[in-house]
Amino acid sequence: MRTYDYILVGQGIAGTMLGWFLQQAGQQVLVYDDARPHSASRTAAGIINPVSGRKFETAWLYDTIYPFAEQTYRAMEAALQVSCFHERDIWNVWPSAQMRDAFAACPTPYSQQPRELRYAEELQQPFGAGIVKGANVQLSSLLPAWRKTAEVRTERFDTEQLRLEENGVEYQDLQAKAVIFCEGVESPQNPWFGKLKFLPNKGEALIVRLPFRTADIIKKSITLVPLEDDIYWAGATFSWDYTDALPTAAARETLENHLKQLLSKDFDVIDHIAAIRPSGPDRRPMAGLHPRFPQVGIFNGMGSKGCSLAPWTADAFVKNLLQKAPLPPEVDIKRYFNALR
Repeated sequence: MRTYDYILVGQGIAGTMLGWFLQQAGQQVLVYDDARPHSASRTAAGIINPVSGRKFETAWLYDTIYPFAEQTYRAMEAALQVSCFHERDIWNVWPSAQMRDAFAACPTPYSQQPRELRYAEELQQPFGAGIVKGANVQLSSLLPAWRKTAEVRTERFDTEQLRLEENGVEYQDLQAKAVIFCEGVESPQNPWFGKLKFLPNKGEALIVRLPFRTADIIKKSITLVPLEDDIYWAGATFSWDYTDALPTAAARETLENHLKQLLSKDFDVIDHIAAIRPSGPDRRPMAGLHPRFPQVGIFNGMGSKGCSLAPWTADAFVKNLLQKAPLPPEVDIKRYFNALR
């Protein structure tokens, strides 16, 4: 049998980050990923936004998590010879005077009032705009670049063939210390972690061509993220009620209406994409080994802040696996112990 330290199932942002830190620690990793083109990580814009909500509160542990994420992505860019991390102004176009005034009343280290109005000819912004210092990770570059450095089997992992042994696992002709499931929206069907409460939701976005170029993320009722030249990701919708992961006419109409309310100029729709996002009930990652079956683990639940949360949480998980360092209680699956008994 061929032996590895860890088998990872799934190579979205969670599996990629966990694999990266395991590699950095000298571990032999095998990844199973069926390369579905419309998984959540492969359709996301990778936005890192330090504030959220109508009160513009700074995101959980952002002062710690963001510097670590930036350091990680810069190291990956150098090692993988790829450009993927982009610091950007998030140009928030206010839909009302109330939102404008709320922003002014809630200053943060990451927000500022603009000295002058940008995009006077391109955008409809009668109430003005504010600036938040953010970033985005181009996952369409990062994920395939890391994949080339890993041993990956492009096939579906069959949990029925997994055998739990006293000192690890066996799968087909393989042995490993543990299998860690980074499978995103598939986790509710997982035989070891399916009892955890997941709140999957569907998001849809458009890929559009606009008659101007900018390095900013532009946000109102829709968010525009630069991809290349005059091409932008425009999204996303949010729905708890869906029957499949396919794009819908209703969501496209909603997105196009939001664009018409934001833009002063015409746009061309190039593509329409959709995916199911994985998330947990408390909007915190899920990391750890099963309390009864420590041969299996989970790394999931990144939600909409995966690109900021995943590096820091993956590093903590690897230190837990290799050094027995305690996981931060906010991400440790022990907080769901009753569901895992």
